Amino acid sequence: MSLTTYWLEHAWLGTHVEPGVALDVSAEGRIAALRTGVATPPPGAEVLRGLTLPGLANAHSHAFHRALRGAVQVGSGTFWTWRELMYRAAQNLTPDTYFALARAVYAEMALAGITNVGEFHYVHHAPGGTPYADPNAMGEALIEAAAAAGIRITLLDTAYLSSGFGEVPNAHQQRFSDGSADAWAERVSALKPRAHALIGAAVHSVRAVPADQLATVARWAEERRAPLHVHLSEQTAENDACQAAHGRTPTQLLADHGVLGPRTTGVHNTHLTDADIALLGGTGTGTCMCPTTERDLADGIGPATRLQQAGSPLSLGSDSHAVIDLLEEARAMELNERLRSRTRGHWTANALLTAATGDGHASLGRVGAGRLEEGAPADFTTVALDSVRTAGPLPRLGAETAVFAATAADVRHTVVAGRHIVRDGHHTLVADVPSALAESIAALRA
Repeated sequence: MSLTTYWLEHAWLGTHVEPGVALDVSAEGRIAALRTGVATPPPGAEVLRGLTLPGLANAHSHAFHRALRGAVQVGSGTFWTWRELMYRAAQNLTPDTYFALARAVYAEMALAGITNVGEFHYVHHAPGGTPYADPNAMGEALIEAAAAAGIRITLLDTAYLSSGFGEVPNAHQQRFSDGSADAWAERVSALKPRAHALIGAAVHSVRAVPADQLATVARWAEERRAPLHVHLSEQTAENDACQAAHGRTPTQLLADHGVLGPRTTGVHNTHLTDADIALLGGTGTGTCMCPTTERDLADGIGPATRLQQAGSPLSLGSDSHAVIDLLEEARAMELNERLRSRTRGHWTANALLTAATGDGHASLGRVGAGRLEEGAPADFTTVALDSVRTAGPLPRLGAETAVFAATAADVRHTVVAGRHIVRDGHHTLVADVPSALAESIAALRA
């Protein structure tokens, strides 16, 4: 059996930082063996200096939102005015322009140490709602973009059928809608998983999928044992409208229609009642926090500590890509809670890294990924411990240094399935990521 050996100067093993770790990768791209106490690199080993972590999982992405960076930070406004700018960007997407943009965005993620992305995908059809010759052309573009950028993807194909509690989709939303949940299920069933790609499902929100069609989406995911994600209580206006339409909170509505459960993840989960938190925790429904987007849009600070204590596993996402930096997302979750509670230390650095790695991958259907251990996928990333941000602390404090000081700019290497995707800070498949981003974003303005 052909093996590639990596020597990790320091490795985070889930509970502590271990110096001198040799990691063998099989021809199938899995960790074949892991040996500690290896003080010097074995002959022929690939040397990774710094702190090596399991690959990071970006559990919530809208790739085309990357085109909004900068533009939506001008002036003031609300989530709803931001949404109008988002619609304009979506209108200019085609399968070709979406592939180019997503390839660049996923390459930026690889440079940030992300090895797996959950793409919450709802731009399905041409403007006006006419399907492409291949009804899944847009989803296939995203799957191929991830392959071209060298990372894994869980395509969370999204049901988006209404502009709000029974209202027909507006002009911008027509290309998001399949008309009914049954038509959505028929289309998405034609998507096939592959080595780097899993197919999951999403309910855009309770306002975008009529209550009597929620069960169809949940049933599709249940039959395939697929992950199911949903935007949940991101805005108080959504909660108020749900109460007016159904006399219950969005969480209660999802529970009534069988959407909650251990393969389901609520994204944001910001404005919840005590009963909502108990429902989410009691069903094992996950929570994906997206702190940089939640603060950029002035959404609020979700009750992440209470959710986790109730039994809801936490994951992290960069959502609108105001920045793409999972270390910042992990840091922000703790620091937001400190601001709200005026106390420190709600999560250890190990717990925050677990949200960014193992629990994030699990939310995307890759249970067992996100760990440096035998049998796990050989997906890992190395953070420099000698940059201006990270130099000084003892290496045994590498987890704390990574979470509370490092940024995506400190990522030196990213390996996916044993293959070097980022080497010494340079992407091996996309030669000039900044130019790829600039060109693909400019194409949407043309």
